[in-house]
Amino acid sequence: MKIVVCVKQVPDTKGGVVFNPDGTLNRAAMLAIMNPDDKAGLEAALELKDKYGAEVTVLTMGLPKADEVLREAMAMGADHGVLVTDRVLGGADTWATSQTIAGAIRNLDYDLIITGRQAIDGDTAQVGPEVAEHLHLPMVTYVQKIVDYDEAAKTITVERQFDDRYMVVKANLPCVLTALGELAEPRYMTPGGIFDAYDKEVTVWGRKDLKDVLDSDLGKVGSPTQIAKASDKVRKGAGEVKKDLSPAEAVDYIVEKLQAKHII
Repeated sequence: MKIVVCVKQVPDTKGGVVFNPDGTLNRAAMLAIMNPDDKAGLEAALELKDKYGAEVTVLTMGLPKADEVLREAMAMGADHGVLVTDRVLGGADTWATSQTIAGAIRNLDYDLIITGRQAIDGDTAQVGPEVAEHLHLPMVTYVQKIVDYDEAAKTITVERQFDDRYMVVKANLPCVLTALGELAEPRYMTPGGIFDAYDKEVTVWGRKDLKDVLDSDLGKVGSPTQIAKASDKVRKGAGEVKKDLSPAEAVDYIVEKLQAKHII
């Protein structure tokens, strides 16, 4: 079984967010981490590897510093890392990003592709489904659990989350899964794994290595989404504090507020 896991290096929002003058994120100026949903998807792939002997390739698109998340993934147990980086790919929206990732994946052998549901720097949840569409593959989104893998039948069975329930879905391979953060608890890197990860070679691809992708679908030129304005999150006010109310008065006050907001 060969698994491709798509991961993204995202800003660590605890360290602050920095914008370029054109409204895009200044990724080079910010602390970065592996996107949490992607990391859960990676752990799920590693658990399949532990159980079935799968080969796991981790792929990312980004600046050269995105090599860091590939090293982290290999230190956790991934077999190979692929970094797609090129100046012409900069400024990509979800459409251009998914075109790039699909163009890279066409160079790889795979039975299963796993992406995170969404990235914390964009929250669009679009790239995984778009990759599946470009590659003409079946897809299951919002995967919260991998139930079974049938090697003989070439199928995988998963739980797909809804608000108050889940759906059990069996998909033919190859297919794409988008992982929720609760799909799996990521393992820690081991000291030996870290040493091994930095002994391995990361494959680096650029524009010339992407298969069946038009220049007009890449980078900022190929991005139909344009940022009109970017700003920091508006901070909430301190709120209203009521003192010296009796229990009955407090109940009436809370009910009145809930009714005013049409919650009840």
